[in-house]
Parts: sequence; structure tokens; C-alpha cells
Amino acid sequence: MTLWNWQLPNWPKFEYDSNAITQKERQFYLGLGNTFAFLKNLASSEYQQFMVEILSLEGETSSKIEGEILDRESLQSSIRQQFALKTDSRRKTDKETGMAAVLFNVYESYDKPLTHEMIQKWHLDLFRNQTHIEMQGNYRTHIEPMQIVSTNYDSRKVFFEAPPSHQIHDEMTKFIAWFNLKHENEPILGLVSVAHVYFESIHPFEDGNGRIGRLLGEKMLSHAVKKPILIAVSRILEKNKKEYYKNLETCNRSLNADRWVSFFVDAILQAQKESMKLLYFLIEKSKIMTSLAGKINPRQEKVLIRMFAEGPLGFKGGLSAENYIAITKTSRATATRDLNDLVENQALTKTGSLRHTRYHLNIPLDT
Repeated sequence: MTLWNWQLPNWPKFEYDSNAITQKERQFYLGLGNTFAFLKNLASSEYQQFMVEILSLEGETSSKIEGEILDRESLQSSIRQQFALKTDSRRKTDKETGMAAVLFNVYESYDKPLTHEMIQKWHLDLFRNQTHIEMQGNYRTHIEPMQIVSTNYDSRKVFFEAPPSHQIHDEMTKFIAWFNLKHENEPILGLVSVAHVYFESIHPFEDGNGRIGRLLGEKMLSHAVKKPILIAVSRILEKNKKEYYKNLETCNRSLNADRWVSFFVDAILQAQKESMKLLYFLIEKSKIMTSLAGKINPRQEKVLIRMFAEGPLGFKGGLSAENYIAITKTSRATATRDLNDLVENQALTKTGSLRHTRYHLNIPLDT
């Protein structure tokens, strides 16, 4: 009979070739230095916006991987509330409020060791008042096997079966002890990759293991560099969801994690790159608004703020005159004059002609 990974003699010693990620480890730390240098140039308000944007992106896409859709604006409002920042009176559901609480705790506790109480509090916050989860804030206790299955017509395939519930507390005690070790001379990107597959293999909760497992990676990174790491790895994983699960599956019956580590390290580096793009965007946004002070009217300012709120990619397909009219409630002639003025002031660039004319923020996307 073929054994699951946790039934193998060397469990939980996942193995991988650390030399294969040496260059990527250097790339990560170089990018980290660039990120910290950029952060020094951010005003307090810009840093807060960056933090809220990244954390909400992580929470939103991590939930999306599991088929849970969160309201982005409500989540951001909840995160701002957690950090005691100015927010609106937007109605928030338990899902957004709970995810915001977890994201805040991961950010705030970057220098604290992982504990049973911490990880169970995350689960409680994620599923508070959600009646479909019986064991909110507690490890699973059901007698039935915890299986990951797919059903196709009349066939049922078991992809993985996690350790039985009676072993979970001991398994998590060992995991937490391993997580908190210093791990001298081991690459942090390799450790973070192993932490994720190790936790997912234990599968300690009735639900929410993926979301908590991905956040554990961010906590481990932050603890290693002694600062909160602001990258949305889940965004990359959500865009490559099939590959994500396929590579995780390579460790279901094996402790050889080479393929998984290679995939996950690349996801971390891509998330770091996108984080830098957002940082660059916020700095350029500040420069543009400063250069336009006293030169634009309230309509133009309102539209620019609306465009910046869309993030680095801006309006899908670019801003049209119709968009401008809808936002400002002005006439077409006034919209045309305002837009041409913003192009002359180098705040926007213009593409196309006639009804195909579109406007874009004058910020290069590649950094």
C-alpha cells in the first residue's frame, strides 16, 4: 500500500536541493533592500495606503483561491479600522472583518513566536459566526478521515488524506516548534516553501487551512528579516491556481519537495516584484499630485484620484471621455478641455483618436 507523506519514516523532514535556489535567495534579498529603500521615500499616508493595498490584496485573493469572495472596499475599510486609521462607515460583514483581524495580527506579530493560541485565534477570526464550521478556533476532532477528494460523475478520487484528528495536537506542537527554530544556514525561501506544504499536510482545521497556511509563509518571512513583509503571494498563486495545487500534490506521497519549492520560490519573487511596482506607483502618484498643485480644477483632481484608486493598471482599457463625464457630471466640451489640459500638464497620456481615444496615467508600468 502506498503511504501518505506523514506515514513515511522520515516525516516531517521534507528535502530539497538548496543549491538550486541560491541565486533566487540572493535576488530576494536584493529586492528586499530595494523595497526598504523605497519605503523610506514614502510619506506616512502613502505607506498606510501601500500597507492597506497589499494586505487587502493578500486577504482577497487568498480567500478567492478557496472560492470565497470578499468585498475589496469593505475589506480595506476593515483593515484601516484595525490599524486605527481614518475609515468610512461602510457596512462590513463578518468575513471581511475577520480576515482584516487576521491580517492585522500577522502584521503586528511578525517578531513573536508562533503558538497554538495564535494560530487558533486566526481560525476563530476567519470563521466567527459562520455556522457551517463547527470547530471555530479549534483543531478538528471528527473521527472521519480528513480527505481531499474530487468527484467526476460516478468516480471519486482521493488526492490526499491528512493525519487523523487524534494526532493533530501533537503534529501541530511539532510543527510550531519547527517553525520557531532559527534554522541556521538554511535558505529562508526554502524554509517558507516547506512550512506551507508541511502545514497543509497536517491540515489541522475543518476548513481554512489554505488561507492560514499562506499567511504562515508571510509571518515566517517577516520574522526572518525582522520587519513585516508586505507582498501578496496569494495573488500570484490565485493566478496560477492549477499549477499551485498540482505542485503541492507532488508532496502528497513523498518528502521530496524539489518541484514544490521551485514553484513556490518563483511565486514569492513574482509577488515581491509586483509589490515593488505598487510602491513605485505610489511614489510617482505623489510626484504627479505635487506637480499639479494649483494647476488643476476640482473636476480634474477628482478624476485623477479616481484613476489612482484603480491601482497601477488603471482603468481597464484606459479612461474615456464618457468615463470623465460620468465621474464629474460635466459636459462633453468641458471634459475634452479638462482632459487635454491634463495631457499638456503630463499627468495623462493619450492614445487612439475620435471615439477610440483613451487616457492613461503618465506612469511607466515597468520598473
